[in-house]
Amino acid sequence: MPTRVGTQHTSHARRLRWLALIVLCGGGLMMVLDTTIVNVALPSIERDLRFSQASLAWVVNAYLVPFGGLLLLAGRLADLIGRKRMFLVGLTVFTAASLLGGLSGSQGLLVGARLVQGVGAAMAMTVILGIIVTTFGDPREQARAIGVFSFTTASGASIGLLAGGLLAQAVSWHWIFFVNVPIGVAAVLLAARLVETDPGSGLRRGADVAGALLVTSALVLGVYTIVETTDAGWGSARTVSLGMIALVLLVGFLVRQVRASHPLLPLGLFRSRSVSGANLVQVLMMAGLFGMFFLGALYMQGVLGYDPIEIGLAFLPMAAVIAAFGLGLAAELNTRFGARRMLVVGLAMIVVGLALLTRAPVEARYAVDVLPAMVLSGVGFGLTFPGTMTLGMSGATSSDSGLLSGLLQTSSQVGGSLGLAVLAAVSTSRTNGLLAAGQGAAAAFTDGYHLAFAAGTGVVALAIVVAVAVPRSESVAAARTTDEREQVA
Repeated sequence: MPTRVGTQHTSHARRLRWLALIVLCGGGLMMVLDTTIVNVALPSIERDLRFSQASLAWVVNAYLVPFGGLLLLAGRLADLIGRKRMFLVGLTVFTAASLLGGLSGSQGLLVGARLVQGVGAAMAMTVILGIIVTTFGDPREQARAIGVFSFTTASGASIGLLAGGLLAQAVSWHWIFFVNVPIGVAAVLLAARLVETDPGSGLRRGADVAGALLVTSALVLGVYTIVETTDAGWGSARTVSLGMIALVLLVGFLVRQVRASHPLLPLGLFRSRSVSGANLVQVLMMAGLFGMFFLGALYMQGVLGYDPIEIGLAFLPMAAVIAAFGLGLAAELNTRFGARRMLVVGLAMIVVGLALLTRAPVEARYAVDVLPAMVLSGVGFGLTFPGTMTLGMSGATSSDSGLLSGLLQTSSQVGGSLGLAVLAAVSTSRTNGLLAAGQGAAAAFTDGYHLAFAAGTGVVALAIVVAVAVPRSESVAAARTTDEREQVA
């Protein structure tokens, strides 16, 4: 009888863990898809609220800048005040801002709502991976849970394009924000019941106000500078000056972390080659994939003539393949062959997928010229993302899992923003040169996209070199000194 009771208790606890994971990933999905769901509604927003072409970009950027800039700070604060508390507050802020965005009738109100959405998304998104790692202690269960999270992250962008197109065309652009409200309210209520409460280590045992101000300012200004290069250009005085200021702030933050008694980001974390390697791979991989995703969408729209819904459908096979790997197969492969080995294999498949896109013609047939690249990239990402998460969170403790989670999310956002800006600039430069030389528009744009895809292929190939250098097994704790562990705690 005790055995049966114990088995029932274990089964109930396991069921609660997986229900909590569904809630966490559901909340995270809202925030990921909000990076793209608004894109297809931009023409309607521009027309209704009378945005200029230049100011319209801030409907997107007002979300991306705080989202990318606040992840690291939010992750560390979550370790201090409790990850569940940070997740609930972030979800609440995001949901309230979504309601405000849907009600917006002016440019200022909508941009302000998007800004607050980005703050809430950073607060909630940064802790999801940390909660998963501390909730799922069994390595096999943890690998599978990380795979579910990776599917959520990877599929959110394509789902956002499809959902945005459907809502904008069937109802109105306001509903791309309103749809978040019932989902957000349900997620808050369910997370309050299902997610395990953690007390946090307390603000007095880790608050680094000066460091927080320096790194947040550096990241926000850095992300802002990157996203503005689309209009200002990389060589403009504004880009160079803002980039230099961001770099000075970042150097000041690093100096502060060496001297502070309770640093925001203990630099000893990077003595673990697993952590430093996983974050560098994340930057390079997302740089290549973000460029492929957004430039691929532009190629389908501008060259192949797809509408927003068709673009979303075109990316669905990639999301489906990621689901197949992320929801179980990747976990089994990582457990059997090791995260590092599967990381290299996955990156190699992404390289092949991107390389195939460099050959997509002006009159492309989707099944022959686009679908194979989507499938290979999806398989590669499905294998790679869980591997980077596993290596990046290796050895995470209850006192630093939020920080490591925030660090990985920051690497993803900064890498994606930087990659998109660079690859878009490469594509635009090639296209403008060809147009000036008298080449036709479709051919010029296609050639520009080809060059960007080739550059993305090279970036991901560099990630393979980094992945090979990552050790097979190494914990964060082994890379720290005793004093550093005490500072983190």
